[in-house]
Amino acid sequence: MLTNLKIDPKELPKRVIVCGDPKRAARIASKLDNHRQLAENREYHSYAGAWKGTEVAVVSHGVGSPGAAVCFEELAKGGVEVVIRVGTAGSYQQEIQPGSLVISSATVRQDGLTSQLVPPGFPAVADRRVADALAAAAQSSDSGLSIAEGITLTLDVFYSGVLEFPHKLYQKAGVLAVEMENSALFVIASLRGMKAGAILAIDGFADADLLQDYNPHTETLAKAVEAEALIALDALVAV
Repeated sequence: MLTNLKIDPKELPKRVIVCGDPKRAARIASKLDNHRQLAENREYHSYAGAWKGTEVAVVSHGVGSPGAAVCFEELAKGGVEVVIRVGTAGSYQQEIQPGSLVISSATVRQDGLTSQLVPPGFPAVADRRVADALAAAAQSSDSGLSIAEGITLTLDVFYSGVLEFPHKLYQKAGVLAVEMENSALFVIASLRGMKAGAILAIDGFADADLLQDYNPHTETLAKAVEAEALIALDALVAV
């Protein structure tokens, strides 16, 4: 039994979609054939079913790298081979508008978790085969959404303190968007032999001065999350 996920590894498929929100995990799982709940413990809600004839799982991991890392580590212990994260992010680039999608090819490690796992120069990169599968599935989808691919940033902080956010620095460096879990996924996948990728729905612009206007509950974002989930499922069974 996996300690925190509370899943019997014998029941865990080798291909898994992960997301932060347990309710989003349930919505994604509802798209699967013969879907069923595997377990529920804290923020970790797990489901299994079939997508286009292939057994897959959907597991929620909560907000932030430390808790998400527990999920990713236990998936690896359970024998999972491919993981795709379906998440949300704030845009750094004007052309990447709310409601569009970003496929993360790599992420800048500005989280605290991975610095306790690997040396500073260790890269956090998506598996090329998974990223290519996401790009191909996105191109084949009928979502009509704008889709970009490139480097993202993983940052722990959401609300500002006395230190400035590094948004302008990474915007100038060409980083596409910022979120809170990709570096944990990519590093742990590299260490544990899993293939991992991530696709993100843009929920606004990452600007601390405008955070009071942040609204992750729009119809535009809901459409993007729906589209990225279908893209991720198609990619998951194609790798």
